[in-house]
Amino acid sequence: MRSRTLRLLVFLLVVLLVAAACDSSRPTQYLLEVTREVPVTVIVVVTATPADGTAASAADETPGVEPTAEPTMAPTEVAEITPEPTVDPFPAPVIDQIIVAEQAFQNGRMFYLQPNQEIWVMINTEDDTAGVWTRHRDTWSEDLPELDPSIVPPEEDLYQPIRGFGELWRENPAVREALGWALEDEMGHVTDYAYYAGGEVTADGEYVPGPGYHTVRSRFGQTYIFDETNGTWRLEEPATDE
Repeated sequence: MRSRTLRLLVFLLVVLLVAAACDSSRPTQYLLEVTREVPVTVIVVVTATPADGTAASAADETPGVEPTAEPTMAPTEVAEITPEPTVDPFPAPVIDQIIVAEQAFQNGRMFYLQPNQEIWVMINTEDDTAGVWTRHRDTWSEDLPELDPSIVPPEEDLYQPIRGFGELWRENPAVREALGWALEDEMGHVTDYAYYAGGEVTADGEYVPGPGYHTVRSRFGQTYIFDETNGTWRLEEPATDE
């Protein structure tokens, strides 16, 4: 008897499955109770496949839910860009610390600037506060003699310059005559240096180079200003408190 009942239930189940496959409605749940030795409850979910072979969407399967429209991209508002102000074409000052050597003479001073390998000759015209200056390439090298022993100072407290200063002083009669004898030994040190470019900026914003001026601080703390426009130097006046 039980076997017969079971065969009947299986037949009914097959019939239901075939009927569900032909239906395009939503998934249907059937609750069947099959009893053998132990009562068993079986839940069968049947999903119908549409005739075109495509699965139903989630919106179709949920009652009362409309399909969501394809999102659209709204036009992006582009912020107006304001260009940065034009950079001043005029060169910024060059300010640095450099190695120099300096030596005082009877009528002026010599500076050696290590970055550009130059010797600057300063000739006094107004005591020790102003004068004219010239620039010379330092051509001395270690394989050359430091001084000429045949040149003897006329006085005990006067000196013959040596190395690069000495070579320029000995081989350039005009420099030697203008400076006179050295008053001290050559001294090297690190000091403050600055260069301020000259020239102008045209109406089109183009920089046209021109002569500027240099400042060099001596080892005694004095600052000398070297003007390229007229080849003069002067001692910077100390700031006064008002």
